[in-house]
Amino acid sequence: MTRRRSRKAKWGCLTVMLLFTAVCCAAPISGAISAVVALQSAARDDGGIAEGGTAADIPPRMLTAYKKAVQLVGRYVSPCRGMRWPILAGIAKVESNHSIGRTIAGNGDIRPRIYGVLLNGSGAGGNTTAFPDTDNGRWDGTASGERAVGPFQFLPSTWAEIGKDANGDKTPDPHNADDAALGAAVYLCGNGRDLTQRSQLEAAILQYNHSTEYLSNVLGWIDQYTAAAKAPDLKNVSGRVRAVLDAALSQRGVPYSWGGGNASGKSYGICCSPSGKSGADIKGFDCSGLTVYAYAKAGISLPRTAAAQASVGRRIPAGLGKSVLKPGDLVFYAYAPGRDSTIYHVGIYVGSGRMVNAARPGTLVRLDAVDAMSGYAGGARLL
Repeated sequence: MTRRRSRKAKWGCLTVMLLFTAVCCAAPISGAISAVVALQSAARDDGGIAEGGTAADIPPRMLTAYKKAVQLVGRYVSPCRGMRWPILAGIAKVESNHSIGRTIAGNGDIRPRIYGVLLNGSGAGGNTTAFPDTDNGRWDGTASGERAVGPFQFLPSTWAEIGKDANGDKTPDPHNADDAALGAAVYLCGNGRDLTQRSQLEAAILQYNHSTEYLSNVLGWIDQYTAAAKAPDLKNVSGRVRAVLDAALSQRGVPYSWGGGNASGKSYGICCSPSGKSGADIKGFDCSGLTVYAYAKAGISLPRTAAAQASVGRRIPAGLGKSVLKPGDLVFYAYAPGRDSTIYHVGIYVGSGRMVNAARPGTLVRLDAVDAMSGYAGGARLL
């Protein structure tokens, strides 16, 4: 078995701050995890994806490990149907935030090592069951009990069963990105699962950690990364709409900056977001700063805040559904959908259920599913 406890964080923002009129957005404070995106994740401002099979919040070496595992898993589990790198990325996002903050060597070794809490039943870190030591501290650094280890947070006893060597050094190591990702793929692919079937994917994740909250969290990130891996199809988009989308998409990978961005492009922001993050030293965009910039490229001047932008153009009521959205539309999110004064976020729709999004502090401008933010409040068509 693996060990994972649910971790919670509160994302927050204010729609309009009179003292900080440049500020618009981040994700709302929420007590539940959306089925599409985890609004409760590690207790930090992080996350984010970009299109084209890359992910802005995943260190390149970790992404390489996930993709390598997909290529190798068939050697150990046959058939392994439906294994994709977004599945591994979704697990690793929740388990270790992709090892961000650690050094990932060229051979995949991660230092310092990642250890979970000591599972001694003390209640610390949410553990209530004691697990006796099985590895004499080889992987978890202690002989007094068990700790989950590595970017995929395996118990040493589980690693002994499924650990594989993916980097060619002949030592399956849960603290190595390649080995850990392959071990996770083997574990998830077991029992002849077909991971293209949602029910079987869910069963695999629940095997990893039998928690419905954990399941929703991981599925949310898998859906995010899956959407990210598909480039937008703009072949039928032209004119000023194309100018807006090209401008917005060109900023993918630019950091989120609270209060950042204007008609001329990215800029330094201000302090501070509801979670205490300052944009003063970050040159980038917040959500409405990005929309101001993109629409300026089409000759349209927008108000600075998300709520004010909802009053521009032809409003698209949320009740009409998302299928009526067209590329170039603004898409809004509100604490109380139906009350535009509570709008806290805005993105730019690109088609196929996705938007260009400057989501929250700690992320980069990226492509997201329209459902990535909660409280859909309709859209606005300006072109």
